[in-house]
Amino acid sequence: MPDALRQSERLPNGGRKAPHRARRYLSGYLTTLKALDLVLVTSAVLVAYVTRFGLDEQSVGGLSIGYGYVALGLVVAWVLSLNIQRAYDGRTVGHGVQEYRQVFQGSTWVFAVLAILGFAFQIEFARGFVLLAYPLGTLLLLTGRWGARRWLVARRKSGELSDRVILVGDADHVAGLVGALRRAPDAGYQVLGACVDDATGEVAGVPVLGPESDVLLKAFEHHVDVVAVSSSAGLGTTGLRQLGWALEATDIDLVVAPGIMDVAGPRVLTRPVQGLPLIHVEAPRFVGPERVLKNVMDRLAALAVTLLLGPVMLAVALAVKIEDRGPVLFRQERVGQDGRSFSMFKFRSMVLDAEERLADLTASNEGAGPLFKMQHDPRVTKVGAFIRRYSLDELPQLLNVLRGEMSLVGPRPPLPREVAEYAEDTHRRLLVRPGMTGLWQISGRSDLSWDEAVRLDLYYVENWNPILDLMIMWRTARVVVSTDSGAY
Repeated sequence: MPDALRQSERLPNGGRKAPHRARRYLSGYLTTLKALDLVLVTSAVLVAYVTRFGLDEQSVGGLSIGYGYVALGLVVAWVLSLNIQRAYDGRTVGHGVQEYRQVFQGSTWVFAVLAILGFAFQIEFARGFVLLAYPLGTLLLLTGRWGARRWLVARRKSGELSDRVILVGDADHVAGLVGALRRAPDAGYQVLGACVDDATGEVAGVPVLGPESDVLLKAFEHHVDVVAVSSSAGLGTTGLRQLGWALEATDIDLVVAPGIMDVAGPRVLTRPVQGLPLIHVEAPRFVGPERVLKNVMDRLAALAVTLLLGPVMLAVALAVKIEDRGPVLFRQERVGQDGRSFSMFKFRSMVLDAEERLADLTASNEGAGPLFKMQHDPRVTKVGAFIRRYSLDELPQLLNVLRGEMSLVGPRPPLPREVAEYAEDTHRRLLVRPGMTGLWQISGRSDLSWDEAVRLDLYYVENWNPILDLMIMWRTARVVVSTDSGAY
């Protein structure tokens, strides 16, 4: 590859000050985000002040400073802390948990410093004021960020407010990157093209702009925001370093995609050794205190949901019984953790002889892989179609969770005939308990391809954490009431 620095000599102004949009497309959104956070923080502090002190001005214990000044200082410090924690970094907004983590850390640091100052200088701050302002402000900030993210994600799914990206690498790896970025439009990466040496025309629907050696020229020519280099790129250590040097005086970000796929951030640790960034990947953990905690929380939550939705479950049971006087529950053998079979409960949504009629419908199968699915299955009853539409038929699985056979969140529980057709890698789905919901359900459900469903389940198995469970359960509630959830 030609020297990356030498390429910059052929660019306008040597490639040093080429015109570029520099994520200016996000400046309006980020400015609005700052204004929103300021309003929310001010509101939280004001509510805490009025709740604790009313409209009367009071002084801090042992000092002649009024709490009005403390409240003003707290607002300023809070906003400053959010900026220090990079809560307005355009590279993290819209996708992943990092954005929420930055907001939470910014809030926590403010009150941690306040507590340290109070202890160090023996200042008696009103506890009621602090104990209300912190959780209220943090909750408002996270809620506001969630609402703003919904708006941003909607724009990004329509092709707006996204980084313009050029990919670099061989055709196979570039195709993999294209697929990954297309699966996450909320991340804000719009692939314009690729620079590859072993293909021409298109790769995975993306135009090939030229060989890898032309990446810098093409980046300026197409006014991109990001150059993403895969692990297969032929730049080499020297070429990649020179490309970084050529881009450092521009507004173009350099992103390096390692060869490891479907590994979540908490399992990845980057450790530089003599200038070489070594990536440590922790092995997934299937036993230990966290798994015990998940089991306990699953059962407590299942019990709470059962008590809360008891009237709904009773109404569904009556509707199923009245329609054809048949049994209310349907039991089916499924394969659980470590290949152990169990009886999974569901509200019956099909006619009584549904299993006997399955063989006659095999030719009409619309499911992927070993799955059998029909969008308009003639065996489904009228009540069954309704409860399937809103996933009410799956509520009896709460009993399976209470019995320890299933989890609230996990891979889809497979049938024995499906497991018999599993590839070797797919058996890793059975390392954990199957779930009532999972990544497969919030990502398309019946509309997913078999390979994509397996990929999502394996990602969950190897990258489970409590935050991921909460995210899946939150999104499950939204998917269930959605008009295009892919449930049938």
